[in-house]
Amino acid sequence: MTDFVLVDRPDPGVAVVTLNRPERMNAMAFDVMVPFRDTLVDLGHDNSLRAIVLTGAGRGFCSGADQESAGRPPHVDGLTRPTYALRSLEMLEDVVLTIRRLHQPVIAAVNGAAIGGGLCLALACDIRVASADAYFRAAGINNGLTASELGLSYLLPRAVGASHAADIMLTGRDVGAEEAQRIGLVSRLADPVVDAAVEIGRGIGRFSQPGIELTKRSLQAGIAASSLSDHMTSEGIGQLYLRLLTDNFEEATRARREGRPAVFRDTRDPG
Repeated sequence: MTDFVLVDRPDPGVAVVTLNRPERMNAMAFDVMVPFRDTLVDLGHDNSLRAIVLTGAGRGFCSGADQESAGRPPHVDGLTRPTYALRSLEMLEDVVLTIRRLHQPVIAAVNGAAIGGGLCLALACDIRVASADAYFRAAGINNGLTASELGLSYLLPRAVGASHAADIMLTGRDVGAEEAQRIGLVSRLADPVVDAAVEIGRGIGRFSQPGIELTKRSLQAGIAASSLSDHMTSEGIGQLYLRLLTDNFEEATRARREGRPAVFRDTRDPG
């Protein structure tokens, strides 16, 4: 972790990771993205952590590529320019894939501009919450490039549908917070947005840990599934896994009968 990436634990089971380069609207310079990825990997190994909130310092969530001071990616000594570019892209892609691979659900608390790669970071998260000041832009098309980067053409249509995705990606226009909620780019609007995201994470932490992890996996598998029948089999295996190997269902039934919150231990009493 560096000064460009801050970690706070407002709740024992929830970590808030803040991209902290507000003077550059938390742009994706390698000096920011390398420690950001490494921080996420470390948090993923913390078994007491049940949810991760991702946000940005200042008035931006993340403004995408840093066009003034991008820095230098690791392990590029001696490379020619084309290979250097490939390594750079590979590193940024690994940030998105790291978010997707985490055991814990990741909640984007979008506090301001999510532009280009910043939109991609938000889409990589499992849940997106936005403040009233948030807005989103697929900026590549405005820069004479394609709007397709870091998984955007895969994740955005699955979040908002093909027509909305084409509109956003081909026009390069800004999508404000209210429209983002209406089309399903974010699930809710809230201010203060980080507090709302932490509360979501705290609620998730009350459920079964393997239940949450398997649900996250099945959601991602469903997005990528080629057929309903194959995906239903995968879902069913996860459901049976928890039903047979834990006493969570019995505990939920007892808790409802006794009028109390369920306490999931995620183990079956051998007695």
